[in-house]
Amino acid sequence: MLIDAALQLAAEGAEVSVREAARRAAVSPGAPFRHFPNRDALMAAVAAEAQRRFRAEIELALAEAPVADPLGRFRAFGLAYLRWAMRNPAHFEIISTGRYFAHGSSAELTRDNAELIALTERILAEAAEQGLLRPADLKRIQIAGRALVYGFARMNLDGHFPRWGVEEGEIERMAEGVIDLFIAGIAKP
Repeated sequence: MLIDAALQLAAEGAEVSVREAARRAAVSPGAPFRHFPNRDALMAAVAAEAQRRFRAEIELALAEAPVADPLGRFRAFGLAYLRWAMRNPAHFEIISTGRYFAHGSSAELTRDNAELIALTERILAEAAEQGLLRPADLKRIQIAGRALVYGFARMNLDGHFPRWGVEEGEIERMAEGVIDLFIAGIAKP
């Protein structure tokens, strides 16, 4: 309840404080301080919940993707990442920037983010091991894959697509096209 109230404040662009989150959650002003001694602790909990939801979306998409097709799995991963970020912009902002709290202070968030990066690297390494990629430096491909999904999500969150003539209803199709273009560029013909 308190975590949802803090997320709502962030989604509105309002200043997130423990007291305001308590007011929104209809609990006494002092009650949250038993669980969250300060704003950073509250925001770490909000980020952990956002990361849990993010991870669940990615895991669901990967469970539906063919295990033996790493490029198909990368596509599923990338689309799940982007769809979640586009549908949950406040959550994405909290877990992807230091605007709300110092990410390094949350071992859980740091670990989970490292696991998602490692997952991206493993999927693309599997594609290389299976001989599915054009000859290239694997590390560059891995960084490019991560940059693609993160950068696209940030561009959406920061409102860049109208400048490129991409309307709100076209962004998800554009995401699919960009991921497909990336895969076509790294895959052997």
